[in-house]
Parts: sequence; C-alpha cells; structure tokens
Amino acid sequence: MQAPVLVINCGSSSIKYALIPADDAPRLEGIAERLGSQEARLKAKDARGEAHEVALPGADHATALAAIFARLDGHTPLAVGHRIVHGGEHFTRASRLDDEVIAAVEATSALAPLHNPANLAGIAAARELYPELPQVGVFDTAFHQSLPAHAYRYALPAALYRDHGIRRYGFHGTSHAYVSQRADALAGGNDHGWLTAHLGNGCSTCAVWQGQSRDTSMGLTPLEGVVMGTRSGDVDPGLHAHLHRQLGWSLDEIDAMLNQRSGLKGLSELTNDMRELEAAAERGHAGASLALEVFCYRIAKSLAALSCALPTLSGLIFTGGIGENSPRVRAKVIAALPHFGLHLDDAANQATLRGREGRIDAGDGPQLWVIPTDEEGQIANETRQLLERQA
Repeated sequence: MQAPVLVINCGSSSIKYALIPADDAPRLEGIAERLGSQEARLKAKDARGEAHEVALPGADHATALAAIFARLDGHTPLAVGHRIVHGGEHFTRASRLDDEVIAAVEATSALAPLHNPANLAGIAAARELYPELPQVGVFDTAFHQSLPAHAYRYALPAALYRDHGIRRYGFHGTSHAYVSQRADALAGGNDHGWLTAHLGNGCSTCAVWQGQSRDTSMGLTPLEGVVMGTRSGDVDPGLHAHLHRQLGWSLDEIDAMLNQRSGLKGLSELTNDMRELEAAAERGHAGASLALEVFCYRIAKSLAALSCALPTLSGLIFTGGIGENSPRVRAKVIAALPHFGLHLDDAANQATLRGREGRIDAGDGPQLWVIPTDEEGQIANETRQLLERQA
C-alpha cells in the first residue's frame, strides 16, 4: 500500500473512515458509530473485505480514532484528510489545518451548526493523538467558490451578505468535482460543460464548465434546491410565516419539518428509501407514484435552469446512491428534458447499476454517464496534491 491517506468524515456521534492508497491496493474502511453511548462500536473491513466489529462502550471521538488507527494493519498514513462541510468564503481548496485555519472553520460554524462542530471534534482528536501527521481539511463548499456573484448572491439587502455572509454556498462539492473530472478523463480533455446530478438521501445538481462549478442547486444551507429523501428542497419563502400565523408553529418546528419530514418521505407518507418507493409505485401506491414524479420533475427542472451557466452542453452525469442505481429515475429525468437532444440507450441504462460506471446514451447528442462517486478518493487526492505543493 503506497502513501495511504486516512480520510475522516466525522459526525456528532460517528466517524466514517477510509485508508486510501495511492496504488491499486485494497482500501481499509469502516465506521465508528453511536459514540458517547454504551452501544458505541467500530465496524471495519480489512484488506480482504472481511467485516469485523468491536465494542467501544462509552467511547468518545479520541477513543474511537485510536481504535481506528489500531486497525490499519500496520500502515502509517501519509496524512489525515478531514471532510469539512462548510468553509464559507475562506477556502477555495484543501488547506493544512493549523491554528489559523481551524479558527476560520470555527468562525463558519454558525452556517453549519449540525456539521462543522462535529468535524472540528474529529480534527481536535486527530491532532492530539497524532501531532506528527499532517492534517488537511477538504471542504464541501470549496468547489463552488468559483460561482460568479450573479449565481451566488440572493436578492436581499446587501448588508446581509456584507456583514453576515448570507449567500449561496453549495454543497456536495467533493462529489461534483470527482464525477466531472472523471467525465473529462473519459471524454478526453477538459473543455467540457457538464450537468451533474448527485442523487442520494441528500440531492444536488451542478453546472461545471472547464472543471469549475458555475452554479449549483444548494444554497446557504443544504435545504435549498431539489427534492431529497427527507428535505423539501425549494419552497415558497412565505411558507414559514404562513405556518406560524395559521398553525402557530415555531421556527424550530418548521425547520424540523422541512429537513426531517418532507421530501420523498413526506410526499409518499411511506419512506425516503427509493427502492421501497419504486416497489410501492409498481403496486399502485398513489403517494409513492407522486413522490417519484415530483422528485424527477424537480431534478429535470433544476438541470434545465443550471444549463444557463454553460456555454455548451457536453452531457449529463448521474451519481449518488439513487443516481447510480435507479434506471427508472434516470429515464424519467431524461424524458423530462426532450428539448436537450438527449437520447437514452434503454438497454445500457437498465444494465448500469450497483456501482458500475457506464455511458448510457445512444451515441448521438450530448453524452449521458453514470459515474459512481468517490468522495473519499477525492479527499485523499486533494490531500496529496496539497502536500506536494507544500513540499
């Protein structure tokens, strides 16, 4: 295993990790979950793909990280690459995590109160346990810092942007960067305009021109944009005031509803699992059918709007758990864009799933790709590139 990078994705009660080699050696990966409780445990896969589980009762982030390092089969990481959700306007690419950078990440926590504090907890534990290893932050928002002002500014009083940073930031940047770069490699060159659709429990779309994000569907928070598993996506901004006046709901109640009880789950009144929704729709469940229709239409509508950011359209890329594994969703999205000249190869579309990469267009018109995302690999690559620049 050559020059492995340990990639850490730290949540409030979990640490997802992967040891990513620079060569083709197998990855070591796993997750420590339920941290802070007596049910805390580490689930890991070794280089042979065999699964192991270790109880870590009462473990905090530092204890879990120590357990993770103990399961790296003797491999010492070149560095630790941390996924950080929100970098605000401070960060346009990966950065070495020194005291100044960490202070800047802390300053953006108000923009991502559910994510950045957890990311910082993982960083603090890794620095304390392994001070000799370089620690690098890779930001979900960094890829979208190339958006022009007309794409990222809200039509609000300018002081809200100037004094409080209220603007569109975008998320899933690591995924959109990876799949668009992979599509460049597959198509040859980087003089391309791609529309990318990251479709999972969280969903976002992006317009990428010559390797740079030019617009994206998510905004100040990951709630803006297309319909998601449990998130509403775009709604009338007046909805909050209406629900407060008519139903007496508080802002916290409205926020919880929009983030946790809406989207596919709210529309179907069943589930946010696309596999279960497709099966229910086949059985004639009206709510599941409606959820699928709204989901696919809103994605197509978003992609059509984002095409305004591209001088030319080279093609459309699907990724994420739904984008990679649902031929039905891909077909419905493409069918809702008839004026784009997209021609789907039905057989190729049906055959491309379960993590397979493939081209699914009929060979004429813009290209259609399914590209499994690799956010951990992208974080490892950006970490290595930063170390090489600073060598």
